[in-house]
Amino acid sequence: MSMPDSRAIAVRAGIADSWAVGLGLIPLGLAFGVVLTQGGFDWWWAPIFSIVIYAGSMEFLAIGLVSAVTPFASIAAATLLVNFRHVFYGLSFPLHSIGSRIGRLYAVYALTDESYAIIAPKAGQDLSGTRVLTVQVLCQAMWVVSGTVGALIGAVLPAGLTGLEFALTALFTVLAIDAFRVNRDVPATVLAVVCGLVAMLIAKEQMLVVGLGLFVACLLARFVYRNRAASA
Repeated sequence: MSMPDSRAIAVRAGIADSWAVGLGLIPLGLAFGVVLTQGGFDWWWAPIFSIVIYAGSMEFLAIGLVSAVTPFASIAAATLLVNFRHVFYGLSFPLHSIGSRIGRLYAVYALTDESYAIIAPKAGQDLSGTRVLTVQVLCQAMWVVSGTVGALIGAVLPAGLTGLEFALTALFTVLAIDAFRVNRDVPATVLAVVCGLVAMLIAKEQMLVVGLGLFVACLLARFVYRNRAASA
């Protein structure tokens, strides 16, 4: 089989892998674009956010953080804590299948929950770099395009629409429910709720950063305790 033929097959396989997830990104991207413009940003900020940040949950958070003129250090800390899970994604992501340096750099940049969920289960298969990159390019294209369309829609809607700000809360609620269904870890759920309540009481203005920091610390302490208990 010639090289162009094998690449065409890999591209088709990547599209088949990711089209369903990509379609699922459209309504969320539309909501992001509407929330962005309703938050006072011009529509063209949507593709900038989706290319520079390219992290769905963090993009929603960035709208409120930037609008509130949050200090850069707080934004950086929130970004680190929200996206820290990507460090562990990289441990099982088949980056070695991508031959070019530019391709590997893009794969690291475009590693999201969706692309990881599509590719990681197939890591044991004969995955080509073209197939992996096709999945990531398609996921980002769907997100950028839908976010831009949503921003254009939001720009012509009346200002001050209520309820749209709940999109971020709904997003995290759905993610939390899905995570609990996959792994019914009651202690982790209780810890998350307690950390959020404590952060709200002691640092309401910095609740996100404080709450996430407390939660990460509790998870690390729990991990150490369970390892010691298992070894004992």
